[in-house]
Amino acid sequence: MSQKVTRTEQRLLRAISRTSDEFGLLEDGDKILLALSGGKDSYGMAHLLRHLVTRLPFKVELVIVHLDQVQPGYDGAPLRAFLEGFGVPYRILSEDTYSVVVEHVTAGGTYCSLCSRLRRGILYQAAEDLGCNKLALGHHRNDAIETFLMNLVYSGKLQAMPAKYTTDDGRFEVIRPLIHCDEKDLIELAQEQAFPILPCNLCGSQDDLKRDKMGDLLRQLEQENPHVRSVMMTALGNVSPTHLLDRDVARAWDERDPSIPAKASLGAGQKHTPVAPREASTPEGAGAAPPVRRLPLVG
Repeated sequence: MSQKVTRTEQRLLRAISRTSDEFGLLEDGDKILLALSGGKDSYGMAHLLRHLVTRLPFKVELVIVHLDQVQPGYDGAPLRAFLEGFGVPYRILSEDTYSVVVEHVTAGGTYCSLCSRLRRGILYQAAEDLGCNKLALGHHRNDAIETFLMNLVYSGKLQAMPAKYTTDDGRFEVIRPLIHCDEKDLIELAQEQAFPILPCNLCGSQDDLKRDKMGDLLRQLEQENPHVRSVMMTALGNVSPTHLLDRDVARAWDERDPSIPAKASLGAGQKHTPVAPREASTPEGAGAAPPVRRLPLVG
């Protein structure tokens, strides 16, 4: 592994720092489970977070968990050797999710959804066993955009991937530090660092996946607009609630807290009638809320 911080690493570290700053991904006292699949993205996430936490003005603890899903031909020896010299505590689990997925997915179906749910449940249990309050996943910008397009085209809903969310049972926060990172940079980082990539014999065994079709569509759009992925990612953070057809969203927007301004492009000249202020929003005598603490940018 290279010791010098390359330009690629600097770009990625800046992106992670800004994402954490915006969404509060890294906080004092966090113990974060890093889900390491053995692919380039999760390796990159572990590499970058290990670097970043040493520069934080507060303590964040990392622990890596890799799940051996008992896929045919699996060889975890290179990954284990990597982790032994990586300097971050780790645990390798073994659960035969492969057989479960192959048994329950009908011919022509895709493995990804069931495989992901099974893997996520095992990781949640590992996070509880290890005393972690957060779980970090390696989804990047392309994943978010492709997921948005898949939901739009195939599922009839506007939904992408949040940078942070709380699990339904309230036990953990799931964070995606790479959500604003370009996949091309992660590929370059993997090559620079010579990560021992493990192939996935489930996803890699299926052709014509819907996600691949969305990737093809994005590449076609890039021929006209080379910055289309950046534009689409900006759009996911620049929603106009009044110009959608979801009545629940419209009602929530009408009843929003008065501290949330109208959209600049839509609210000009429009009067917003604030809802009643929430009781005890600030404890008596507490004064103004403290300023947001910015994470240090690298480079």
